[in-house]
Amino acid sequence: MLVEYHIQGRDLGIVPQIVRWAEEVGYDVVTTSETSHDPFLPLVLAAEHSRRPLLGTSVAIAFPRSPMVVAYTAWDLQKFSGGRLLLGLGTQVKGHNERRFSVPWTAPGPRLREYVLALRAIWDCWQNGTPLNFRGAHYSFTLMTPFFNPGPIEHPSIPIYIAAVNAFMARLAGEICDGIRLHPFLSPKYLREVIIPAVRAGAARAGRTLENFGLAGAGFVITGRTESDLAPQREAVRRQLAFYASTRTYRPVMEVHGWGETVDRLHRLSLQGKWAEMAQLITDEMLETYATIGTYDEIAGRLRERYGGLVTSVAMNLPLGTPADREAAREVIAQVKRIEAFRAAA
Repeated sequence: MLVEYHIQGRDLGIVPQIVRWAEEVGYDVVTTSETSHDPFLPLVLAAEHSRRPLLGTSVAIAFPRSPMVVAYTAWDLQKFSGGRLLLGLGTQVKGHNERRFSVPWTAPGPRLREYVLALRAIWDCWQNGTPLNFRGAHYSFTLMTPFFNPGPIEHPSIPIYIAAVNAFMARLAGEICDGIRLHPFLSPKYLREVIIPAVRAGAARAGRTLENFGLAGAGFVITGRTESDLAPQREAVRRQLAFYASTRTYRPVMEVHGWGETVDRLHRLSLQGKWAEMAQLITDEMLETYATIGTYDEIAGRLRERYGGLVTSVAMNLPLGTPADREAAREVIAQVKRIEAFRAAA
């Protein structure tokens, strides 16, 4: 099992130190996301100040950026990092595309399919001199003169992961992508019954295997040295779950457990701006369904019970600020790495 550290929300000035600590204690992957900061800029610093960890966007929002823009950014990061980039892309929901990014909304699945295929066509042009002639319903790329061509790089195969909550995107990932970025709003049951079967169906449709396919993420992880360290994290995750479950796009994740009606109630409260009340609807049973909870001594065993053989990586931020923190983190990470990861033949 790979272990990921998420650096989003950090001031760029402290990214180098955080990344050095993460590498020191054994993290395999460093990721960023697109919430209140750009997802790509921290990875430049992460690449400069580390040598081993993979560097991933988890995720960059695709549609506000042309595939050509992302192709250039990813190509440069892949070259600068020595081939360590994991390009994670997501669609976000209609409201954010239209009202936060001011971009038109169309059916996201077919559009993301073209997006991924366009990226690969552009990179093939740069690496192999293949004439650029990508024509689709959403994107068309037919011009690449030498002045604008960055040319080949040493590690041209950039893995593309896409975010998926529902079955359609999971099938798409299995069909044309190198991996899937699992939403933290996840349970083992939903993963077994919805996501993995859809990924396998997509791979079968494309006639490909899932060898080396990545399933990144194992839901929320709540851990600390002592039980008292867990209490504030439990409440923070409870609030986050209420926020996610108020979005009707994520309804299937609740419905698989028989909690679809809670989504309706949370959505109504969100429209009324009653954010403080929403967390009260997330019961302890729900919290323990969507989060793996345990002290440092317990967490690896509980992750093994819930996600062993189901995913290829676990996202788990541990305190790193002191030598004692880093020593404790090193021990926990070593235990988690021994968990069996998802295998294509399983």
